[in-house]
Amino acid sequence: MSAATSAAVDRLADATGRVELHDVHKAYGTLEVLRGVSLTLEPGSVTVVLGPSGSGKSTLLRVVNHLEKVDRGFVAVDGELVGYRRRGRTLRELTERDVLRQRTRIGFVFQSFNLFPHLTAVENVVEAPVAAQGRPRAEVEAEARELLARVGLADKADARPRQLSGGQQQRVAIARALALRPSVLLFDEPTSALDPELVGEVLDVMKDVARTGTTLLVVTHEIGFAREVADTVVLLDRGVVVEQGPPSQVLDAPRHERTRAFLQKVL
Repeated sequence: MSAATSAAVDRLADATGRVELHDVHKAYGTLEVLRGVSLTLEPGSVTVVLGPSGSGKSTLLRVVNHLEKVDRGFVAVDGELVGYRRRGRTLRELTERDVLRQRTRIGFVFQSFNLFPHLTAVENVVEAPVAAQGRPRAEVEAEARELLARVGLADKADARPRQLSGGQQQRVAIARALALRPSVLLFDEPTSALDPELVGEVLDVMKDVARTGTTLLVVTHEIGFAREVADTVVLLDRGVVVEQGPPSQVLDAPRHERTRAFLQKVL
């Protein structure tokens, strides 16, 4: 661990919902996917990451909850290193059990829903809090039904995924992530697998979640959502943060030519 990285670890702030990425590098063989990404997400903030395909957006999300290991730098959530423990000037990888414990604080909503097909909607929501957090099933099921009602699916609690539309499945996935009571919630292009007429219902739920004070990190191509909900918009290109700032600056008055070129293609 370099002196700069060690100093950055020393400065970590112990705040629920705070996410810090410091000089994060990730490569697959000779392909550098993330090349020194540094970002800070304040508690309760909404950060939207934009960028072309292959820019490293999904990998960025996956390193936040250690689904991918960083090659250099570090990620911290709630003031705690993700996936590692510091020993002097060395970072030691945590056991899988400890990593799973950390992930219960970091919800993840995938673009492909990833629901268990043999379980009902409410059973999908109940599974992780009971298995990963050891909470009483009856208590979790009551909360799960409340969460399904919150995302507009009270009448679908006992339906299986095949009986639900894509938009309904994604709303179940959001309820499942919220059931862990995470301090941070990651969304990886949550509307990209949906028919256009179903996109709005998922975005409405995400807007509702954004009002609850949970820190959100959202990879999406939905510029309207970024403009309306985000505190910070980040443009990622070829593994580098090209530009970041409030939506009014990044979307309406971008400083970098690369940002302007990207927005011309998507607006």
